[in-house]
Amino acid sequence: MTGAGSPETRLVCPGCGAVLPALSVQSTCVKCGGLLFAQHEDPPERGARLRELFARRSRERLGLDASGVWRYRELVLPGAAQDAVTHPEGNTPLLDRAAVSRWAGITDLRLKHEGHNPTGSFKDRGMTVGITQARRVKARAVACASTGNTAASLAAYAAQAGIPALVFVPAGQVASGKLAQSLAYGARTLLVRGDFDACLKLVREAALRLDVYLLNSINPFRLEGQKTIVFEALEQLGWEPPDWIVLPAGNLGNTAAFGRALNEALRLGLISRLPRLAAVQAAGANPFARSFREDFARSHRVRAETIATAIRIGDPASYDRAVESIRATKGVVTEVSDAEILEAKAIVDASGVGCEPASAASVAGARRLAAEGVLKPEERVVAILTGHILKDPGLLITYHCETDPLPEHANRPIEIEPKLSEVERVLEATGFGA
Repeated sequence: MTGAGSPETRLVCPGCGAVLPALSVQSTCVKCGGLLFAQHEDPPERGARLRELFARRSRERLGLDASGVWRYRELVLPGAAQDAVTHPEGNTPLLDRAAVSRWAGITDLRLKHEGHNPTGSFKDRGMTVGITQARRVKARAVACASTGNTAASLAAYAAQAGIPALVFVPAGQVASGKLAQSLAYGARTLLVRGDFDACLKLVREAALRLDVYLLNSINPFRLEGQKTIVFEALEQLGWEPPDWIVLPAGNLGNTAAFGRALNEALRLGLISRLPRLAAVQAAGANPFARSFREDFARSHRVRAETIATAIRIGDPASYDRAVESIRATKGVVTEVSDAEILEAKAIVDASGVGCEPASAASVAGARRLAAEGVLKPEERVVAILTGHILKDPGLLITYHCETDPLPEHANRPIEIEPKLSEVERVLEATGFGA
């Protein structure tokens, strides 16, 4: 177990250079208030030897190596194996669906589906590390603000670790599938009369004054787990990096984590070049896209409004870290409308893959960037699907059953009498067997 004086990991403020011990409970710098990074010593293995180590572990089906996060533990949280709280998570598929590629106008588009994690979202990758760290610092309770997925993940992993959990969610703004998970896993769930940004402000105050361990994505160890989305995708591609990685962007934790992961992979010889990042926001929750259009001259804050609740965030906490990732990878930031998100979701769903609305922002964004000539049709693109299709069942029913006029890709159910002739009529009308 890593102690406070261990050289393996330390917390570093990129703004002022302050250094804190690994077992500090701080998420922000005590000197300048900037967000902290976890910094680890490089492993002794590099390049081919490190790739082989990961490959050997990936063949395991039991124990710590069965986790698609802890398989990369030298790059995530070295020295924490004894304390790891794992489901296991990760090992999510990299999917190739021709129908989605054709719709997006990209020949080689792969879908990295994080909805296959234990609680149905990418949050589990960060939470396994965050809860492990909570155990190491002997936290009496853990807490987060959430639009749903973080709350579900925190509740599940805290229950596994036996640590009390407190989640703050905006009242009336969380999809039923996500809220149900938080309740089922036993977290004390607080419905805050305000938006996500109000919830985050409140939970940060609670962490500071009430001695609970904060596990939003501003926690540096959360980002360490989320880096493994990139490591695993690269490994699935034989460490031959794609040209682009496209991801939904809300609070910008993944954008920050992905940039760190890519730079580490390049420095350690796992890959030979950096892919470019494309962060995609909803048009109604687009502060990062606005800043990008101004070359990040200033940060923006907006009143967020979008059907993609997982990225309905108007004041992203990881802004500075995400700017660094976009600049380091020569990346771009774009935005898509709710209509584009819903259309992309319908295409992904109909391909047999399925995803939550925020996930579809990555596919909608890839299509927009391809149409604008930013992404070339022949380039290899990986789009991140962040959550499972059943995270927001209410929106699914509304889109397919209640929208008027009916969207092009809607699949409205047909009510019939219990007669074979009725079935035959439907088959003929829909072209079955033609």
